[in-house]
Amino acid sequence: MLTENDVPELWSYRSAYQEPADFDAFWKDTLDSARTHDARLELTPVDTGLEAVDVFDAVFPGFDGHPVRGWLRMPRHRGGPLPAVVQFHGYGSGRGAPVDDLMWACAGYAHLLVDARGQGGAWAGGGATPDPVGSGPSHPGFLTRGIEDKHTYVYRRVFTDAVRAVEALRGSPHVDPARVAVTGPSQGGGIALAVAGLVPDLTAAQFQSPFLCDIRQATRLTGEQPYAEIIGYLAARRDRVEETFRTLGYFDGLAFARRATAPAWFSAGLRDEVCPPATAIAAYHAYGGPKQMRLWEFNGHDAGGSEDLAITLSAFRALLKTSSHAHQEPSRKKES
Repeated sequence: MLTENDVPELWSYRSAYQEPADFDAFWKDTLDSARTHDARLELTPVDTGLEAVDVFDAVFPGFDGHPVRGWLRMPRHRGGPLPAVVQFHGYGSGRGAPVDDLMWACAGYAHLLVDARGQGGAWAGGGATPDPVGSGPSHPGFLTRGIEDKHTYVYRRVFTDAVRAVEALRGSPHVDPARVAVTGPSQGGGIALAVAGLVPDLTAAQFQSPFLCDIRQATRLTGEQPYAEIIGYLAARRDRVEETFRTLGYFDGLAFARRATAPAWFSAGLRDEVCPPATAIAAYHAYGGPKQMRLWEFNGHDAGGSEDLAITLSAFRALLKTSSHAHQEPSRKKES
């Protein structure tokens, strides 16, 4: 178990990950194909009984035009287009109930919480977006679905859905398209990092205990779920190790981090056995924009929990609710 005394050595870690030569071409082709479908956000009001927040059932076209769902929440009293926060949830969860996750709307933002397709039955529940694309053999869970090829891998669809969520929200009359941030914990942090690398003009980003970073090293450092799904898959397919990590190379957060430029806040728990802190630090070091990182000595996968949210609220307020934010950007240094 890591402690504060291990931080200097941990902080010096640099990943050996090498991105595929055609990484940019692969994602350009993927997103160009998705953009042949009009990024229209369809909103249906939901009667929640809330008096200060409006909630809408949101639907937009994701990968291959498949309908993707989420909740759009906004303060009821709005004086014009709002700054927006797009949030992605943790592994196995879903968008939850309409009255969940009210913080961002209460803080004055348009808040779109996006389903990860095919998930939603593991813990918080409430997922409403199926994945109509089949795949070959996989280990139980989501992480190895379609992993035989980069074109069929499930996170190609999930990351594309996430980019399209930002594009659809920016087209809404409720939102100021120049003031949009992304955020998420764990899997949500990994998805947000992918979006930050694929959407060049975001205003801000936050990644809490980000998943899918430095993936091969993660499988060496932990045997916990969900990375255990890759381990189990390869234990039964010993001849597919290099092919599998070749596929995963197109979805590693380090490649997206190198392309991201939005001011960003990272966090990790030193006792995290789900997403090892070294992998979050590797993503932080790779990140191309202004950045800060907070390491929490006595926390695991929850990282800073509500304190991370408080830090993010303050950071996003400075960036999304002012017309000029150059002086507010995070410095390129860590916190601990």
